[in-house]
Amino acid sequence: MKNLQKIIFLGIGLSLLSTSVNAQEKEFIPMANIPAGSFYMGGSALGENFDEAPIHKVIISNPFRIGKTEITNAQYEEFCPEHKVLRGKRGLSKGDDEAVIFVSYNDAVAFCKWLSKKEGKTYRLPTEAEWEYACRAGSYYPFSMGDGLPSVFQKDQRIVRDYQSVSLKVGQTPPNTFGIYDMHGNVEEWCMDWYGPYLSDTQTNPVGQSRGEFRVTRGGSHSTPETFLRSSNRMAMLPDDKHALTGFRIVQAEYPASKPITTFETNLNSEHVSQVKAVWKKQDKVPLFMAPIPFVIKPDCSSKTPFYQHNHQPAITWCDNGDLLAIWFSADHENGREMTVLASRLRAGAQKWDPASLFFKVPDRNMTGSALMNDGKGTLYHINGVEAAGDWQNLMMVQRTSYDNGKTWSSPRIIEPEHAKRHQVIAGTIKTKEGWFIQLCDAGPGGKDSTAVHISKDGGQTWADTGGTIAGIHAGVVQLKDGRLMAFGRSNNIADSSGKMRMPMSISSDMGKTWTYSASEFPPLEGHQRLVLRRLNEGPILLISFTDHPLRTNPSERGMIFKDKNGKEFKGYGMYAALSFDEGKTWPVKKLLTDGKSRFLNGGAWTQFFEMDATHAEPRGYLAATQTPDNVIHLVSSRLHYRFNLAWLLKNAD
Repeated sequence: MKNLQKIIFLGIGLSLLSTSVNAQEKEFIPMANIPAGSFYMGGSALGENFDEAPIHKVIISNPFRIGKTEITNAQYEEFCPEHKVLRGKRGLSKGDDEAVIFVSYNDAVAFCKWLSKKEGKTYRLPTEAEWEYACRAGSYYPFSMGDGLPSVFQKDQRIVRDYQSVSLKVGQTPPNTFGIYDMHGNVEEWCMDWYGPYLSDTQTNPVGQSRGEFRVTRGGSHSTPETFLRSSNRMAMLPDDKHALTGFRIVQAEYPASKPITTFETNLNSEHVSQVKAVWKKQDKVPLFMAPIPFVIKPDCSSKTPFYQHNHQPAITWCDNGDLLAIWFSADHENGREMTVLASRLRAGAQKWDPASLFFKVPDRNMTGSALMNDGKGTLYHINGVEAAGDWQNLMMVQRTSYDNGKTWSSPRIIEPEHAKRHQVIAGTIKTKEGWFIQLCDAGPGGKDSTAVHISKDGGQTWADTGGTIAGIHAGVVQLKDGRLMAFGRSNNIADSSGKMRMPMSISSDMGKTWTYSASEFPPLEGHQRLVLRRLNEGPILLISFTDHPLRTNPSERGMIFKDKNGKEFKGYGMYAALSFDEGKTWPVKKLLTDGKSRFLNGGAWTQFFEMDATHAEPRGYLAATQTPDNVIHLVSSRLHYRFNLAWLLKNAD
């Protein structure tokens, strides 16, 4: 009798299991039931993870259902069949049951609206708090399963340039205690919230900020270091961005009734910005060279500015109110996701630059490559690269504008949406005589990858890659009077008639589509050096470069011949300026960028400390320059700001 009961109960159990399985098979999106409860949200907030603080209590007052897995290709393509053409892009997500990628926040929201209408239920993206609550599943370890990520979960968890063809098949690793799969890795997941700082008090069903520029993503992905897959780690993206690292999962629940918060913070570079138009007094008669001063100044800790040990790759422009605005990246590692764009302002009449403050940051994305330009009509333009993750190969390009001297900026707008090569922005944006904008970008992450050319013919509204390449990376470009473009760059060096390697000069007669290359008369640049090429207000073309690399061991390969104030020749080392009065055919003026006074200076970044005197100038650095309407040339290296004018460059020139 007992055995018969066991058989009956077993039969009933199998029948119920079969019914449950069949019901699950019929469910378009398998969902897990998440109970109401509370937890402590956030993390220790060390270093680059400062945005995980403060840890605060969150109450989830109502149970909800969340997708057991991320939305797959097959599920998404029920809504958007045309997405199928993106399967396998970058070698990823080819199968029906792999997590969908190359979907924007707006795409994910549209899917939820479609599914809600289709099933008569409310589907949406999870709030950031719901996501972390479901991910932790009662755990406060870095990962829901413990201190580290078991190998079974790992899919090329490192900084990569070219993605490996890892499987993104969902549900292949053990679920957490709530029965949810792939909360750590596989692909990042869009959340509903605008990104912004946490509050410290207890929150009930929080929904984030009332507005913002970036939507939160969570969970990390393949091809990403393990630390970014932690339960508390916060990331974000522009809502219309899409790439190979991010997909989404959905929630079935009503929208929370909570009101969003508003906790926006201002930064020093945008505070107390005068809107009085400057009256520029020409300073072009008397020779001017001012002692270099630092523009990269470490902020006070109380400012909460994310300032790291490596500050490099500047851009600079003038403002109509008489201020100067300089930006650069701050990072511990040049391929790191902590990289942040900082700014400093030299206010009109001031003798010192403001301390560094935050200028632009997409959370947990590498930000390599920045440019600034004043169009001469009251508008400032900021263009920046944004990586999908770390490194600086797979960048898209975004643009912002300011009409009030950099006090406020428009929301970032994607101008080159593909995370790809040819998008590493170089300082030195120019405006042609036709009114077109030209933005140069390194064509790849390597030292010999040349320079790409992007042009906007409508004031920055739309941009196009010409497809042409300038010889050398980190190039500078000017437009010649006959309409051609002339550029110089680092590497891809060309031998002159004597066989000596020289800096390449590139010329284009079709606005950057094709180029011809020849050896210039200038020595080539090497690592940790970037030139400036620009047309001065007065007409001549100015090149600022370096005589050699300071780590060369052969004395014969170092230095250039200059003339002192008495016409006597001497060998000088380091940064110099050259002038051309005949559209680049000859460069009769070459001057070492020093006033001859002895100084011990810190050039920052890769330059570090050096001695400046009559025969030595700054030995290396990344350069950027602008010329204010009073005709003063403002040059910045990796840390220092130089001020001089054409009259000084011409002083004692033959």
